[in-house]
Amino acid sequence: MSSAGQSAQGAPVSNRYSSYVLGLLFVVYVFNFIDRQVLSILLPSIKEEMEVSDTYMGFLTGPAFVLFYTFAGIPIARFADRTSRRSVIALGLVVWTAMTAASGLVRSFWQLAAARVGVGIGEAAGSPPAHSLLADYFPPERRATALSIYGAGVYLGVAAAYLGGGYIGHHFGWRTVYLVIGLAGFPLAALVRFTIRELPRGYSDAGAAGREEAVSLGQALRALASNRSFILVMLATSVMSLSGYGVLTWGATFLMRVHDMGMVEVGVWLGLAIGITGGLGAYLGGRWADAMGRRDRRWYVWLPALELALAVPFVAGFVLLESRIGALLCFVPFHLLASMYLGPMLSTIQNLVVPRMRATASAVNLFVVNLVGLGVGPLLMGFLNDRLAADYGQEAIRWSMLFVGIVGGGSSFLFYAAGRNLREDLDAALRAVDQDS
Repeated sequence: MSSAGQSAQGAPVSNRYSSYVLGLLFVVYVFNFIDRQVLSILLPSIKEEMEVSDTYMGFLTGPAFVLFYTFAGIPIARFADRTSRRSVIALGLVVWTAMTAASGLVRSFWQLAAARVGVGIGEAAGSPPAHSLLADYFPPERRATALSIYGAGVYLGVAAAYLGGGYIGHHFGWRTVYLVIGLAGFPLAALVRFTIRELPRGYSDAGAAGREEAVSLGQALRALASNRSFILVMLATSVMSLSGYGVLTWGATFLMRVHDMGMVEVGVWLGLAIGITGGLGAYLGGRWADAMGRRDRRWYVWLPALELALAVPFVAGFVLLESRIGALLCFVPFHLLASMYLGPMLSTIQNLVVPRMRATASAVNLFVVNLVGLGVGPLLMGFLNDRLAADYGQEAIRWSMLFVGIVGGGSSFLFYAAGRNLREDLDAALRAVDQDS
């Protein structure tokens, strides 16, 4: 059934309305990453006021957020697979924006960590139900493009965090940043709840809409654990995320320490670079994967493998070049290439499972990816910074980032390996949908 077909309530779903839903969920995802990532540009200011080490700040950016974000994600996704996904997203948005605003009112490091936990729990309700909804609004041959557009919200959100957070933080202080961006999310939650229509599961998969029985958590986990392609894609994304979160979280601090750039200057440079190259890379990655996947579905994992391998020399240049301009010029192709995997990865995860498991599959993927990437990446960077400081001083962050950046190149081999069984596993998912129909 196409996205212009008939919903369970009898009202047609036009391509224009599908695009509206994609656009609105994209904006929600932008806010998701503004609230999550603005801490990166504020790290030096918060560290100075709270009088804590890089390891503590690594804990704040990583485990304080990711442990609750990941562990809350699976039960929330199970709930979303059985109920209204739009309501789950709207409620989560209210929670995480409220806790973001509360971050501006704290008086101690541990109070800020507690608010960060609240942001993580709220944001756990964002992506899994959104991925599932978009898989119903867009058919398989357009799914990677749609999910790449949605995924580009990561980069616009990070860019807005750097640009807006840097400017407001410099002129009005870091607390004002949290209050402003926190309060902005409440009207958006109302739009999600009252303007997005809930479609039957499998709406865009021919013959599957509304016919599939609920899948228990045990059944879902067993199915995912036995899916070779899912496991390899999840591992590849985890390794990539460890590198990506490490570089993005500490990138601003790196430029401030090593290249003596100010907060506003870093916010402008990184904000524009991340927003433009990340959004463009995510879109192109999805479009190219959909185009090449029509000839051979293995390109949905082969393209990310190629792109991430090509990104490694540029991250090394960003870290090692002594010239500020040279470093920033290397960051542009690095981030463009490193963002291209997102749409193909998201669509592959959705296509490998039956419709009633899509939010759960997304949550399981995010569970592992964020434990490794967001949980380990920033914390590892902070730990290495402190351990290397005695020998390298302010330059310690250079070697920490080089190590984390090169580790990310290992994801290329895992994505390539996922192509070995991808066609068979995708066919198995299609047969399962046909049997349930």
